[in-house]
Amino acid sequence: MPEDRLSTTLSALADPTRRAILARLALGEASVGELAEPFEMSLPAVSKHLKVLERAGLISRGREAQWRPCKLEAAPLKDVNSWLDGYRRFWEQKFDRLDAYLQELQHVDPGAGKN
Repeated sequence: MPEDRLSTTLSALADPTRRAILARLALGEASVGELAEPFEMSLPAVSKHLKVLERAGLISRGREAQWRPCKLEAAPLKDVNSWLDGYRRFWEQKFDRLDAYLQELQHVDPGAGKN
C-alpha cells in the first residue's frame, strides 16, 4: 500500500538530522560535503538521509559539473502546515476558553466565601 505524501513528509521530518539538513538548506544550496560537516557521520550516511528527503520531495539535487548541489523544496511543508492548522485552531480555542476563565476568576470578589 503506497504511503500518502503527508505520511512520507512527516516520516522524513521525524529524524533530527534530516530536520537540521533542511534548516541548513533553508539558507541556500549546499553540497553533500557541506551538509555533512556539522555531523559526526560518514558521507554515505548523510547521502542516505538526503535520499529520504529527496523521496519525500523536500529536496532536489542539481548537477553542475562535478558539483551536485542540494536545494530545499518547501512545497511538502505547506501540506504539513495545512494539516497542523486544524490542530492549531483546536489549541487556540482551548487557550481562548482558558483566558476567559482566568478573566472571570480575576473579577470574583476575593473576600467572597470567607467568614
